[in-house]
Parts: sequence; structure tokens; C-alpha cells
Amino acid sequence: MTEWIDATFVRGGTSKGLFFVESALPPLGSDGDTTTWDRLFASAMGSPDPFGRQLDGMGGGISSLSKIVVVAASARDGVDLDYTFGQVSVTEATVDYSGNCGNLSSGVVPFALSAGLLSAADGWHVFRLFNTNTQKLVDVGLTVSDGQAEVSGDLVLPGVSGTGSPVELIYPDPAGSRTAGLLPTGQPSESITAGGVMFEVSLVDATLPVVIVPGAAVGLKGTESPEEIDANSHAMGMLAELRRNAAVRMGLCTTPEEAPEVVPKVAVVTAPEPTRLLDGTTLAAEEADLPVRMISMGQTHKAVPGTGAMCLAAAAQIPDTIINRIIRRARPGVVGPEVRLATPSGVVTAGAVCDADTVTATSLFRTARVLMRGQVAVTD
Repeated sequence: MTEWIDATFVRGGTSKGLFFVESALPPLGSDGDTTTWDRLFASAMGSPDPFGRQLDGMGGGISSLSKIVVVAASARDGVDLDYTFGQVSVTEATVDYSGNCGNLSSGVVPFALSAGLLSAADGWHVFRLFNTNTQKLVDVGLTVSDGQAEVSGDLVLPGVSGTGSPVELIYPDPAGSRTAGLLPTGQPSESITAGGVMFEVSLVDATLPVVIVPGAAVGLKGTESPEEIDANSHAMGMLAELRRNAAVRMGLCTTPEEAPEVVPKVAVVTAPEPTRLLDGTTLAAEEADLPVRMISMGQTHKAVPGTGAMCLAAAAQIPDTIINRIIRRARPGVVGPEVRLATPSGVVTAGAVCDADTVTATSLFRTARVLMRGQVAVTD
């Protein structure tokens, strides 16, 4: 039996996903049980798919193309919208709600304007969102034209063809999105064992929990293509075990086997050097502060998760983190509020504002576009 559910397909940043108005979905179960939603979202995306392509659904076979967002008008004072992010597994019929998505956060307001959840006069507006995954606020600034989010503009987003109108994401109070604080263990760097080997890592949580690992520690240069890293079974195995052990250390679970799929993500970093990009060009070392390859859902991201980029910008300003050391050695002097990340798709710039004790805000520019409105088929 096929059921048709109102849905909208949206690109936000370097991700795509299905967006739903909450009232169009069946209600959650008692105590917020998501079983009904999970079945619906997995079917809509074409999961589970042992072939890893999600051909029988709207997913694209990789983590950045297998996402959903549920949006509702907010009843909270001073908040325009509430939204919930879900990461749909490609190979299993599961949905992980343990973290937020910075890329798709840029699509929430364009979707809400299109769906009639919001209305605004033409011009630049800042909307306040509440993310239910992290219980954190997100401010989204964009231009409204003819009642909809402006699409045309001059902003080039690495990994996305053409240009678009800028969408500014500001995360006030981003520290401790899912853990006890900015440095969940209180240390800017520490040792974690995986595969019988001890690794020095930084565990940082600003908008997203991230494990920061020097590439050389797992036998990587840190500038390889995503396909090269994914094909390196030894390195990927070490990173997977390291991630699970770090999840325990960060307080996200009690055993490595219970580690969430979405968080923490792993950032493999190295000192600046020339980087070959996915479009075939070469990025000079001086054009970025830090090459990064981020592992998400067991795959190397072709750009960088938006929340991950902001976390790395925060980590760059924390004395004695692995990133802070790399940037200070490569660019002597004070580390500024912005960090230029050399991703496989090009340079992504993210910002973080810090005081003596914590990160007070992180920010990032994205582009977004509503791609299709209609109904999605869900089967039992």
C-alpha cells in the first residue's frame, strides 16, 4: 500500500533532503517515540538499500543526500520556527536524530516561506530558529523577494555549481550542543586508544561534537580525495574505532557499541599544502589555513558539514588544540575569528567568536534553493 505525504525537496548548502511540515506527518508516539516517523522517512529515502544507492527513493546513496527536516511554526517566545533534523541511514531502515545539520539549516527558512509557515516583506531579514536535536537557537539571515527566499546572487559555494543568494547562519551559544561543554573532557587535547594504538586527538563540541585527528596518525596525508580515503580500509577502520571510543569519552554513550551514527564526526587535519580538488584544479597551500577531510556516517564528505566547519573554527581559537597548533605554526601570530578550510570541493570559511572561557557564537554563509514541491510516496 502506498501513502502520499506532502513534502518539499530542498538543497541547503552542500546537502539535499526532504522537508516536511510537522502537521502533515502522523503524531509521534508516547514519550516522543519516533518509530512511525522513522518508517516513513526511511521509505521515502529508499532505505534500507544493500546496494548503497537508494534508487527506490529520494536519497542519493551518501550521507549528505539522505536527510530529512521537519519544521513547525514555533510557540516559543521570540522564536519563528522549530525544526528537527534526521539523518537517514542508506543501508538500514534507521534515522538518527542525535545532531543538527548546518547545511540543511540554511534551507529551513526558504522552505517555511514556500510552505506558508512564515511570511515576510521584501528585504533582508533575520529569523530565529530552535533546533530540537540540540535544544539550541540558530539565527538565519537572508533576503526575501516576492515573499520567497531570494535565490539569485553572487555567492560561490564550494561543491555547488553556479552562484546563489547568501544565507547567513549564526549559532549563538554553540558550546555543548550534545555534551557537557565546549571541551567535553576539559582538555584541549588528549590520548585515545584505537586498534591497540594511542592517538592524540582534540574533542570539541561547538554546534557539533567533533573528534579532530592528525592525518599522519592514521597513515593519511589529509589531502586525499574522498574516494581515496574511503578505499583505505585500514585508515577508515581505525577512524571508526577511534570515533566510537571518543563518543564514550565525550559522554555521548556508555559503550563504544552504543555510539550514535551522526555524532561525533571525525575531522582529519594536516598542515597547509597544495590540495587537488574534485573539479580537477589545485588549491595552493597559502589559500587556506587548514586542509580537512571530515568523516560522516562512515564516508568522507565531499565538502564539509556546516556545523562541522563551525566547530573547527571554534577549535582553531582554543589554545593547544591540534588545529590551533597547526595554524599557529603555519601562520605565526594571533588566530583570527575566521578559519579557511581546504575541503575536497574548495575553500570553506567559517567564523567563531570567543571570550576567555567559551565560544559565544559561530557563523557560516551558505546558499539554498527549494527544488521541488509535491508529495512523496511511502510504502509499508
